[in-house]
Amino acid sequence: MPRTGDEFITVLKKAHIEWGNHRHTSTRGVVYGEGYLQIPRSEARTIGIFNSNSSNTHIFNCNSTDGFLVNASIKASGSSTANDVFAKQFQGNGNLRLIGDWFRHVNAQVGDQVKISWTSPTDIEITKL
Repeated sequence: MPRTGDEFITVLKKAHIEWGNHRHTSTRGVVYGEGYLQIPRSEARTIGIFNSNSSNTHIFNCNSTDGFLVNASIKASGSSTANDVFAKQFQGNGNLRLIGDWFRHVNAQVGDQVKISWTSPTDIEITKL
């Protein structure tokens, strides 16, 4: 479980910024505007960021330091291997365009860095560096 003060930095790739249309799957159609924040596996293990395969909390309140996101609901989801309990990404909870909207607001580009910090065990603050 994350603790106040935990943080990590992730580097944006094209797949993160253009999740809805830059992917290699046929499970659903193209959806423009979606985005996600990658969680490196080492950080997920160290901090304790779990997905829905675990009984631990995986829904967080998210604020961005630029003020665009205020108490937005995001969830830790996905896994590197089937049934793994550690999350590999943050996405909007019920809104896969939430992070993509923020990316557009901050003019995020491939190679940009985003700092993800916990202000409490259930509250996250994100900053484009």
